[in-house]
Amino acid sequence: MDFPGGHILSIDQFDRGDIDRIFTVADSMEPYAQRRKLTKVLDGAILGNMFFEPSTRTRVSFGSAFNLLGGEVRETTGVENSAIAKGESLYDTARVLSGYSDAIVMRHPQAGSVAEFATASRVPVLNGGDGDNEHPSQALLDLYTIKKELAANGRSLDNFRIALIGDLKYGRTVHSICKLLTLFKRVQVTLVSPTELKMPEQYVDQLQSAGHTVVETDQLEESIAKVDITYSTRIQEERFASRDEANLYRGRYRLNQAIYTQYCEPNTVIMHPLPRDSRAGANELDNDLNENPNLAIFRQTDNGVLVRMALFALVLDVVDQVDRSAREVAWYTGGRLTQ
Repeated sequence: MDFPGGHILSIDQFDRGDIDRIFTVADSMEPYAQRRKLTKVLDGAILGNMFFEPSTRTRVSFGSAFNLLGGEVRETTGVENSAIAKGESLYDTARVLSGYSDAIVMRHPQAGSVAEFATASRVPVLNGGDGDNEHPSQALLDLYTIKKELAANGRSLDNFRIALIGDLKYGRTVHSICKLLTLFKRVQVTLVSPTELKMPEQYVDQLQSAGHTVVETDQLEESIAKVDITYSTRIQEERFASRDEANLYRGRYRLNQAIYTQYCEPNTVIMHPLPRDSRAGANELDNDLNENPNLAIFRQTDNGVLVRMALFALVLDVVDQVDRSAREVAWYTGGRLTQ
């Protein structure tokens, strides 16, 4: 895609060269994300962070990424705190807020809403998740994490094995991941879910059309026995008609250290887009995995800042200028955890 001035709305926009470009730029952001250097390349720029659904990691990660490039962040959280609650259209909201911002990140509960908003925006719009549709930046940071984890074991993004586990019907992160995987070769994909929460057919068809091996099952243990990556998702309670309906599936697939030791290969990487549901009735990734060196969930969150910094640098066309305003930080940064 042509990044400068462009929107980031869907994985469909990217080819493999685009992914390589994003990841190369993300690599270059590491000294800034780790506070070894400081840049003011976006000094004076304003990000409109518009989150009409609850969010912690995505909202703060995007805001931190913009701040680390020297920009400022203005936030709107919750429909009830916006003029949309008074009946304002997405078109009018976009026209107004894009006049106040140099880039906008938007999360909205309705599928397709961010793309609709972007048609009226005068500045680049990045999709922070639109209903049960897509979450492109999460899929990018997930794939970036997978790339780094596989490389540590001498593997690549071609010809690897992944199990996607949990709510595959409503989980927008896994929808975007499936789209991304079609850009690579010979991936073995195991889809583990209750029958009622299976991956929508359109994504299965895309994977198969790309030449990937796809297995659908409702059995966890046999599915994680021969994979490089396990990627668990929580039950998307907010997409169900009621909590009671969501509770029918909560806790169906639980991975703990005992199950991992018994069934997984020694280097199998454990991933999750977070938040993991740690309530007793759910607990899809047990806390006893916290000391497992293959638990990559916090490396994912760190990588999210790198990828989102890269996206801002690309759409605002400052990639080649980041280092020009770089200097050493003036505060203590030692002891930062990398796990």
